[in-house]
Amino acid sequence: MISEMAKRVRDILSMFVLAIFSKVIGTKPYSRRSAPAEPESEANECLSWRLAVEANNMPGWSTVPLHCLSHVETYMMGGQYEQDVNYIVEQIENYVSQVVLKGDGCDAWILDIDDTCISNLFYYKDKNYGCDPFDPGGFVAWVMKGECPAIPAVLGLFTKLVEGGFKVFLLTGRDQQTLAPATIANLHNQGYIGYHRVIFRNQSFKGKSAVVFKSEVRKQLVEEGYRIWGNVGDQWTDLQGECLGNRTFKIPNPMYCVP
Repeated sequence: MISEMAKRVRDILSMFVLAIFSKVIGTKPYSRRSAPAEPESEANECLSWRLAVEANNMPGWSTVPLHCLSHVETYMMGGQYEQDVNYIVEQIENYVSQVVLKGDGCDAWILDIDDTCISNLFYYKDKNYGCDPFDPGGFVAWVMKGECPAIPAVLGLFTKLVEGGFKVFLLTGRDQQTLAPATIANLHNQGYIGYHRVIFRNQSFKGKSAVVFKSEVRKQLVEEGYRIWGNVGDQWTDLQGECLGNRTFKIPNPMYCVP
C-alpha cells in the first residue's frame, strides 16, 4: 500500500514539474519531446492497425499488439490524441450550434463516462497502454480511488450543453452497486456538475452486452419523451443498437475495446 501511494505521488509530482516546465518551453505537460524510434515498416503497420480499430474494422479485439506499444504510447502521450479529441469536440460544438431546442425540457444529450468524460490513462499506462489483458479487479480498485482526470475538451462540451439547455445524461457500464459513489464523487471533483442523471449498469443488465444495455437505456429515455440530439462515446458499442439519437460522435481510444 505504501509503495503504491509513493508511486502515485511520484507520478503526480512528475506531472506537476512537467506542467511548470511546459510553460517555459511552450509544450503540453504530457507531451514527449521524442519517442523511441520504430522501424518504418512496423510504425506504418501500427498506424494501419490503429486506423482499423477506430474505423471499427476490427470489432472485438482483445489487446494492443505488443509491437505497437510504443506507437500507442506516443499517440496517447505525445499530443496527437489530445489534438484529435479537440478536433472532434469542435465538430460536435458546430453541430450543437445548429440545434434548435424545443424548450420543453426534453432535449437530451448522452455522454459516456470512461475515456469520454474522464480519463483512465494513468491506469492504462501501468497496463502497457492496453498490451496487457484486461484486469477487472485492478480496474475496480482504480475506479474506487476516484482519481480519473477530466478530458478537458469534453468537460468544456459538457458545460456548454448544460448551459445551452440540454438535459445531459451520463451513461456508463460501471456497476451501480459497487462503483456509483466513487464515480459520482470523481465526476463532481472534476467539474461535471449540472447533469440531469447518471445511469449505471444495474443487476438487471448483468451479463448483457454493452450494446444491449445502452440500447435499452436509450430506448427508455425515448419512451419517457426525451429527444436524443447527440450521443458521444469512445467505444463503438456506445454508438450501436437502438435509439442512437440524431448524431453520434466517436472519441478515439486505441487502448481497449468493450465488446
